[in-house]
Amino acid sequence: MGTIVVKQIGSPIRRPAIQRRTLIGLGLNKMHKTRELEDTPSIRGMVAKIPHLVEIIEVRK
Repeated sequence: MGTIVVKQIGSPIRRPAIQRRTLIGLGLNKMHKTRELEDTPSIRGMVAKIPHLVEIIEVRK
């Protein structure tokens, strides 16, 4: 599998606790921070749960 670059675009302020914990699970905690993560179904599922807070910038093979 490849990797994906995920960027936080939304603030966790006034969001449900589960969404804040999902951001922390992805390793994101500040606006506009990016992380390169392994492209697995679990990571894709976490990103799908909070599409209003993160965006996938790039998919690398």
